[in-house]
Amino acid sequence: MSSLKGELLDVSVAPETPVEELRHRLLEVLQAPAAPRRMTYEEFLAWTDEDTLAEWVDGEVVMTSPAGDQHQDICGFLGAILRAFVETHQLGVVRVAPFQMRLARSGREPDVLFLAREHLQQLKKTYLDGPADLVVEILSPESAMRDRGQKFYEYEEAGIPEYWLIDPDRARVEFYQLDTQGRYAVVAPDEKRVYRSQALPDFWLDIDWLWQPPSLISTQQTLGLI
Repeated sequence: MSSLKGELLDVSVAPETPVEELRHRLLEVLQAPAAPRRMTYEEFLAWTDEDTLAEWVDGEVVMTSPAGDQHQDICGFLGAILRAFVETHQLGVVRVAPFQMRLARSGREPDVLFLAREHLQQLKKTYLDGPADLVVEILSPESAMRDRGQKFYEYEEAGIPEYWLIDPDRARVEFYQLDTQGRYAVVAPDEKRVYRSQALPDFWLDIDWLWQPPSLISTQQTLGLI
């Protein structure tokens, strides 16, 4: 906010400047992208809060866009069924955005993550200090290149065993698991369009559930996987 105040103060105008021109110049300042903010990860955690849409990459703050309606439906659905499965079997914890995951060179905010019980020491009060065991990212036009590019390689390098990429616009989902070389290999669902997780043994997902309105997915269907 202080930088914005500074920019507004820098808008010098003559007393005779027409009101419409003044409004236009103020609007330009408000709409101008903020200058990149460089800070340590500790400073980033202190600066951000639950309402801040941002990630931290190589010391720089990267602002992100708000999620859409379908994105939120899918995120809420996956968070609910994963949490129910994980808690029932006492496998660890599930967190949904906003919750930070710190890696070697970045602080990302996955849409959904699972952390296995044996790694719970990594869980801090406001962030996960290290890689999760499963990460889900739901694509949007704004995030697609980042999720398929930077994050894909960051998650692979960090050794996150499983990465799901969900594309609501195309009704497509890609499941990646680390192979013996530590590289992500795509894993296809079976002939019934059911995907079986490696990071969560015995967990399976009917892909068609992702594209149905929540009201059409019966409790009996989803509880069948627990």
